[in-house]
Parts: sequence; C-alpha cells; structure tokens
Amino acid sequence: MSELNAYKQKLEAEIEQAEAKLKDLKAEAKSSAADAQIRMQYDQRTQELEQHIDNAKAKLKELGGASEDAWEELKEGIENAWDSLRNAVREGAAKVKEKFKD
Repeated sequence: MSELNAYKQKLEAEIEQAEAKLKDLKAEAKSSAADAQIRMQYDQRTQELEQHIDNAKAKLKELGGASEDAWEELKEGIENAWDSLRNAVREGAAKVKEKFKD
C-alpha cells in the first residue's frame, strides 16, 4: 500500500470517528431534559462540528485527486483541517456533556 493510500485511509477513519461522536452527542442531547436556551447552544455547537467535518471531507476529496508526488504539498493544509476537526470534536463533546449532565 502506498503512503498516500495509507494516509487517506487514516483520514477516512478519523472522519468516521468524528461523525460517530457527533451522532452520539446528538442522541445524548435529545434524551436530556434541557431547556430551550441550552438546546440552542447545543444546536450551534453541533452545526460547528458538522462544518468542521464537511471541511475535512473536502480536504480528503482534494487529496483523493492528488498524485503520489503532489500530495505532500497538500499535506500541511490537510493536517490543519484534521487538527481543527479533532479539537472541535473534543471541545464540543466536553461542552455538550457539561451542559447536559444531570
């Protein structure tokens, strides 16, 4: 397996994990007896997470069209998108859990 393909698979797995985490957070918030203000904050946070996931998917698509030689040039931008996604998921999960704990 080429280094590029291994990198793509790693990023695809990270997107899947982020989407699963977002799904879990949505389910947790739905089952919580939250007031309207907290629910609005939750909706804003999940929309931000969804935007980060969409950005990461766009970078992955961009990477998909890259040749073995050219992908190294894209790597820094892709890494920045992944770092942003990871941080957003971590922060989002912490904030949602803090707001919705019983």
